[in-house]
Amino acid sequence: MIQLEHLALHYPLGGTRVDVLRDVNLTIPTGQSVAIAGPSGSGKTSLLLLLAGLEKPQAGRVLLDGQAVHGMDRDALADLRRERIGIVFQSFHLLPSLTALDNVALPLQLAGRRDAHGRARDFLRRVGLAARQHHYPGQLSGGEQQRVAIARALVHGPRLLLADEPTGNLDDHTGALVRELLFELNQEAGATLVLVTHDMDFAARCQRVLRLHDGQLHEAGHAPSLPEHLHAHAA
Repeated sequence: MIQLEHLALHYPLGGTRVDVLRDVNLTIPTGQSVAIAGPSGSGKTSLLLLLAGLEKPQAGRVLLDGQAVHGMDRDALADLRRERIGIVFQSFHLLPSLTALDNVALPLQLAGRRDAHGRARDFLRRVGLAARQHHYPGQLSGGEQQRVAIARALVHGPRLLLADEPTGNLDDHTGALVRELLFELNQEAGATLVLVTHDMDFAARCQRVLRLHDGQLHEAGHAPSLPEHLHAHAA
């Protein structure tokens, strides 16, 4: 479960203060899919950074399963992200000296998983890159690099998926593959999905759509309740 309590984030700009988030409160049950929409610059990416523990709020708390993210030290945060969180941001952060296969396998190798390369191959296949697994990032197009980054974010079966415009640079066919992969993990494994998107058809597939405007989150609509097989996870 994700809980945001009185969350506030601001930064100085030209002698004034820009409020990105203002007293945001939100609860997301385990296994729920949530889309966050809003105009460019409204703070959607900043909110994902806070959820991942990559940004600190000026006030309030982010709780994951009752544990305050920003009460953790650097090592605990790194362990949390490696073991329980999958992050797909607009910048790929691939290691240029590693092949696509090794980039995807890296999180599993760091966790001591023996099946690292087998799972990495499977996820590269699922994003349509089986034939490119031995290529380096510099040999891949921007869209292919994004798919490698998506496979790396999903390969360890995270309990929380954070995705910032995950299909923004992909063609329609590949974007559809990636969307299905995100929802498969959400539904089959009971992973919580929080995604930022400008694609309202994509957003509409989520169980909730929230709009971020003027530093506040507003409920934009409800989809059907959690699938029956996820109620046990949510409880």
